[in-house]
Parts: sequence; C-alpha cells; structure tokens
Amino acid sequence: MESVERFFALDTLGELNWGLEIFAIVTLTLIARYVAMRALMMVKRQFEKTSNVWDDAVFEAAHGPVSWFVLIMGLLWAIDVSEGYLQTELFNAENLDVVRQLTFIVLIMMFLTRFITLAEARVLESLKEDSGTDQTSIDPTTLHALAKLLRLSVFISAALVALPTFGIQITALLAFGGVGGIAVGFAAQDLLANFFGGLMIYLDRPFAIGDWIRSPDREIEGTVESIGWRLTVVRTFDKRPLYVPNSVFNTLSLENPSRMSNRRIKENIGIRYCDSEKMGAIVADVKDMLKNHDEIDTSQTLIVNFNGYGPSSLDFFIYTFTKTTNWIRFHEIKQDVLLKIIDIVHSHGADFAFPTTTLDGLDVIRPEPDPA
Repeated sequence: MESVERFFALDTLGELNWGLEIFAIVTLTLIARYVAMRALMMVKRQFEKTSNVWDDAVFEAAHGPVSWFVLIMGLLWAIDVSEGYLQTELFNAENLDVVRQLTFIVLIMMFLTRFITLAEARVLESLKEDSGTDQTSIDPTTLHALAKLLRLSVFISAALVALPTFGIQITALLAFGGVGGIAVGFAAQDLLANFFGGLMIYLDRPFAIGDWIRSPDREIEGTVESIGWRLTVVRTFDKRPLYVPNSVFNTLSLENPSRMSNRRIKENIGIRYCDSEKMGAIVADVKDMLKNHDEIDTSQTLIVNFNGYGPSSLDFFIYTFTKTTNWIRFHEIKQDVLLKIIDIVHSHGADFAFPTTTLDGLDVIRPEPDPA
C-alpha cells in the first residue's frame, strides 16, 4: 500500500522525469542490441570466407546470448532507475546484483553449450566429406562422446559457480556429497553401471555408430544408431529399435562384422559319379578361375580340392575371400563365381549330381486274385 500511495503521490515533474528515463533506457537498449547484432553479422560474414569451422561456430553461438545480454541488462537498468521512484523490497540493489550474476553465468553456459553443439555438427560434416581418405584421426562415436562430456562439464561448472550466489558454499556441498553419495550410490547402482558401461564403450570402441553388431550370447543383431550414457540403440534388420543398457556390454561377447577385412565364399559342390575321371580337370580350372578373378583376394587363403564321396555325388569344395566387405556387392561376386563354376563343369561334359535311388533286383510280389 505504501508503494501505491507513494506512486500516486508523485508530482507531475517526477512522473515526467521517470517516463523520460525509462524511454531513454529502452531506446538505448534497442540501439545497443541492433549495433551488437550488426557487428556480429559483419564479423561473421568475414569469417565465413575461411574454411575454419571453429570461428563460424563461435559467432553463431554468440548471437543469442549477446542479444539476451543486452536486453536483460537494459531491463535491469530500467528497474534500477525505477527504484528511485518506486520503493519496492523485491528490486533492491542486492537482488539486482544476484540477477546480474546469474544472467552472466546462464548466458555464458548457453554460449558454451551452443558452441560445442555447433562445432560437433560442423566437425561431423567435415568427417563425412573426408570419409574417403584416412586423414582423420577421430571417428563420429568419439566426437559424440567428447561433445557430451564437454556439455556435461559446462553444466556442472555453471552450477558450482552459481551456488555461492545463493549463499551455498561449495565446501559444505562437497561434505554433504561425501555422506549422501554412499546412499545415492546404492540407490543408483544400475544407473552408474550403465554410465560406466557407456564410458567403456567410448574408451574401448568395440563398435561405433553405423556398425553392424551381433552377439552369440543374446539375441542382439543390427546397426548401431546411437550410443548414450545409459542406453545404446540398435536398429534390427526388420527396422525395429532395440534399446540395450550399456552395462550389458561389459559381460557380453560381441561380433562386429562391419570391421571384417574380407568376406568368405565357402561352398561344397557335387558332380556325378560317372564324371569321376573329369574331377581333376574341373578342380584345376575352378582354381585358375578364382586366381584370375578381379574381385577375389588372392593374398588370403584360397582352396579348391576334391573333398569326399557323398551318397549321390563326388564332392569338391571352394574356400576363398572377396576383396569387398559390402554385403550387396559380395553376393553379386558370389553369384558370378558360382555361375562360372557351372560353365566350367559343363565345359568338361560333366554335370551336377542330385539325390538318386537305384532299385536293383527287386522282386515284385503280385497279390493273389480274390476267390470271390
């Protein structure tokens, strides 16, 4: 009531001075914001001409915080000026100082987190452009982990810096954390296990985003979509998302077919017993065909040999590796190899065997006629 009575008790000159001061502050704030934004845009255009991703990220990340900083500081200035005309306990000098400190801390945190996010996106884009070369020493999985760790560090640092503003001493908080941390540790065992499991994935790097993984121990097979601090998302081949807690990978045997060096062709082929005299020539020609094939890696194991006597066929096998690891291209190469084997077998006047049954010396028992 006192502030209201004082407000209506102001003389006309005081009201006019107050209004003029507020108008001047608002005008100066808008002008300062416009000048700051124009200056940032001019500097940004100059740095866009360079190929450095860091300077672009700095100015784009600074755009929002600078704008909010100018506006909030102008608002606080207006509130500070109004204190001479309106007596309020809420907007005293001490509270305004707290708001200024918190504003500075929050805006710095916004700038750093935004900068980390933008830098991560730009570096990831440059990695995709350079994927055909071996000049990059960082993979996307490590990049995501580093960005998450930096953002987490920024949030924690901002919270620790802001606590003394509210009168909370960090030493007292650490003392409480030493006592309460034990209870929290017992209550969040699974959460901590998943966190350290994700940390081990980032450090050991058994797989990365985009890798095809599978486990002989569990029904886990698919492409890794994301690796979080608690869960890893695997997209199965029927396009269903599979959410795997990171702690599972600590005790899990895991295969990573995406990192295979070659793909294997292993086939058993049978020809007829009546073509036994042609087996040696067929095996030799198949082996020569594989050695001269452009897509077969002859530096790896290459075997073509007569393998055994089957129930209805004479069997030989081929064991070789392709140069490519691409799944689709591998099947195209395998098809070409098998078709060439068909041509080789037929070129020798032989043919492939199939299961047969020979009936020899079978006596047919005719039923006696019915006397009726």
